[in-house]
Amino acid sequence: MSLFYSGQSMPTAPAKLCGHPGCNAKATINGKCPVHQPKPTDAPVKRERTKDKRPSAHKRGYDYRWNQARLAFLDEHPLCKHCQDNGLIVAATVVDHIIPHRGDQSRFWDQDNWQPLCKSCHDIKTANIDRKLTTALLPNGKAGGAVLK
Repeated sequence: MSLFYSGQSMPTAPAKLCGHPGCNAKATINGKCPVHQPKPTDAPVKRERTKDKRPSAHKRGYDYRWNQARLAFLDEHPLCKHCQDNGLIVAATVVDHIIPHRGDQSRFWDQDNWQPLCKSCHDIKTANIDRKLTTALLPNGKAGGAVLK
């Protein structure tokens, strides 16, 4: 018995099917049939870093010095203040500025303006209280990058 086919070509692999759900057509390039090939408009759109044009966290003061101060504060205050007020014991993971500092460095570093929160409580507080407070205090009524003093 010979290891080679005599006079015949080697068999080919079976055709692959289109990767689109429910399509059984033969795939051509990119694992899709001609009907389901990506359109030029299907290319991923590059999104902006943030919807508001704030500077990076580092430029806003959240740097190595802040991280060291944050860790020391959380060591001294390990439980979420809001959860404790509701009779729950939850580890704090975030140091929250009670009154948003909005770039004011004296308010940023004032530890009397810090409170330990879990991420869940911090997200709720930021979305509800901080944004409403900022909107109420700004003269034009719009929340933005203004510095409150």
